[in-house]
Parts: sequence; structure tokens; C-alpha cells
Amino acid sequence: MIPSVTARKLALSAAFVFLTTAMLAQAPPKYDPGTETTFKATVGELKFVPPDGKKSLAYLITTTGPDKDKDKVQIFLCPKSFLDDMGVAFKADDAIEVTGSKVKQDGTDLILAREVAKKDGDTLTLRFKDGKPAW
Repeated sequence: MIPSVTARKLALSAAFVFLTTAMLAQAPPKYDPGTETTFKATVGELKFVPPDGKKSLAYLITTTGPDKDKDKVQIFLCPKSFLDDMGVAFKADDAIEVTGSKVKQDGTDLILAREVAKKDGDTLTLRFKDGKPAW
């Protein structure tokens, strides 16, 4: 018997919620000033995890080189509410310069952003120099 479209959507939604909850339940990585780096990148996507929750976390998916698949870097910014309060928006193809700590989360490289400077001169400060969140 072929499952109905509604049943498949429900199963996919349940799996997404489970995985997202598991990801958020883990201890967040700590900012390490010793691994701080600065690099230029191009915004590919601004995403929120979970995508529709009030306590969503904002991430940028960026590219740092010509290969849009191999040169992807995921950057944790801050809670969505802080980004909204600051009135900052990111769009695909925005040129940015990121200063942040390179850490591992679930075996994957992740940058915890301290500052993000846009080409237009706006700089979003997300953490203090010691890595403590500004939110």
C-alpha cells in the first residue's frame, strides 16, 4: 500500500522536528579566541533553525571560493530575535567579511561569528572580543 501524501508529510515533519530538537539539545560549542580567523565570503543563504520557532537561531551558509559545493562554510550568527532587533538583513550574493572562531560541531566545521562586515560598511558585532555573546 502506498502511504498517502499527508502521511508522508507528517512523517517528514516529525523527522525534521526530532533532528532539529536533538541538534539544539546538545551543548553549544564554545567560542575559542585561539581559533579566531577573518575571511571574506559570499552569502548563499540565511537560514533559521528551527525555521518557524520563536527561539530560532540564525546561520549563514556562505562560499569562500569558486567551488560553490566544496567552498561552503556554515556560520552561526545569533538568535533570530537579536538579528531582528539589530535590523540587519542578509541576502544571497552579499559580500561579507567574517571574524569568528572555527570550531567543530558534530564533526563538521562551524564558524561562531564575532563580527560580520558587509561591503556597504555596516558591521554587525555579535560577540565581545573574549567571545561572550552580545545578545
